[in-house]
Amino acid sequence: MTDGAVNGSARVLIAADKFKGSLTALEVAQRVTAGLHEVAPGVPVETLPVADGGDGTVAAAVAAGFERREARVTGPLGDEVTAAYALRDGTAVIEMAEASGLQHLPKGVFAPLTATTHGSGELLSAALDAGARSIVFGVGGSATTDGGAGMLGALGARFLDAGGQPVGPGGGGLRDLATADLSGLDPRLAAADIVLASDVDNPLTGPKGAPAVYGPQKGATPEDVATLDAALARYAGVLEAALGSRAAHLAFSPGAGAAGGIGYGALVGLGARFRPGIEVMLDVLGFAPALARATLVITGEGSLDEQTLHGKAPAGVAAAARARNIEVIAVCGRLSLPPEALGRAGIRRAYALSHLEPDPAVCMAEAGPLLERLAADIARDFLV
Repeated sequence: MTDGAVNGSARVLIAADKFKGSLTALEVAQRVTAGLHEVAPGVPVETLPVADGGDGTVAAAVAAGFERREARVTGPLGDEVTAAYALRDGTAVIEMAEASGLQHLPKGVFAPLTATTHGSGELLSAALDAGARSIVFGVGGSATTDGGAGMLGALGARFLDAGGQPVGPGGGGLRDLATADLSGLDPRLAAADIVLASDVDNPLTGPKGAPAVYGPQKGATPEDVATLDAALARYAGVLEAALGSRAAHLAFSPGAGAAGGIGYGALVGLGARFRPGIEVMLDVLGFAPALARATLVITGEGSLDEQTLHGKAPAGVAAAARARNIEVIAVCGRLSLPPEALGRAGIRRAYALSHLEPDPAVCMAEAGPLLERLAADIARDFLV
């Protein structure tokens, strides 16, 4: 369309993730809406901030109408922190990073061997106390590599050394693990439907396991990685002795290595089932009916790169839209995917802030106004 007239049949759905470090998913939606309406003020726009199970998942649920709840729980270093979760009609959306994430560590401080997921277990318990019968457990951004042992301990499991004493916190404590007793787990877990929502399909241990791949991001030295890998292997072995061969098989299941192995703890101890995070969240957020009302979808995240194609929010949104033959446009801070890769993912065109402002620091600081300019360009290209 080139005559300046607004396409009267157009309906836009904005379903974008956060621009990490710059804009929340809700702020992305607000800025894109403002830019579109600057050029095409009459076009109906619906916003549905999305997330893939990692940080920002609770915020996306709240933006979709869930109630924000808070609980005081144990942080990764053992001190008390405030953690949020979302609740609606018996469904809770929980983000493990709210309790056990890197965000709770002082700048430059890491505890790769001792950081605990105890608070994540307390957050699950708080959701059950609030009446949750279905739980979406989003994992990512963790400060921990304890295989979810801390989480299970908070929910009633016991992990003991050869002397019958509780092992120390974190993955390092599992070096001394001799026996595990899960008989005391909160009985409400067995009645709850728990979904492990993650974009990570790593196993628990080994070259592609949680310590080797993600440990260095949490301050683990090569020696720490070796210690943690051996400790988690011991943990899986002890759980196999306690629970049977299924515990050993689950250590190699997709998602077992997510968030320092908390995925394994959820699979083996909570009876969780693994699903790609973006698929789960699109269901929970009501994406399908919103998509049915749209003629154009705008998605995006801070960096559109090779990782985007492996289960990140924009790829999930684009796949769902492509299945309904609805065109998808992406916005991002930085773009490193060629047009052919975007096309294969179902994205017609991508607009990057870095194309307007090449300085990364300025780009992040001015992300909001720059995103409005990009959205105005999208309106000119696709709506008028």
